[in-house]
Amino acid sequence: MSTSQTQPTSYFGLTIPFLDFIGVVPDFADNGKSRICLDLRPEHLNSFQVGHGGLSMTLLDFAMAAAARSVHPDAKGMVTIDMTVSFMRPSTGKLIIEGKLLKAGKNINYCEGEVINEAGVVTAKALGSFMMRR
Repeated sequence: MSTSQTQPTSYFGLTIPFLDFIGVVPDFADNGKSRICLDLRPEHLNSFQVGHGGLSMTLLDFAMAAAARSVHPDAKGMVTIDMTVSFMRPSTGKLIIEGKLLKAGKNINYCEGEVINEAGVVTAKALGSFMMRR
């Protein structure tokens, strides 16, 4: 939670202090799709002065889980089972992260996600599976 906020951010009905800490801005999660945004700050960068890969993985993980949760209104959350990420180019500037549900199951959901830079270019892609927490 940033110092200018008095209340935690609602991440599609959830309070997630870590996302507040890194400055994630929720956009939407509906009908198997989600979008979040982040303006990269110096503390998000690696030694090459671009977005740290672990940060991209965090963003992709949440965006995919939010997409899956958006079609399960009774779910308390999603637990990541596995996730594979491909880094295609450095992430810089303002990032848009999109999640998409590929297949909804009774308990397991399969998703994909993308990190997109402000020029509209995909910088990382992910696939993941998520177990619904009831």
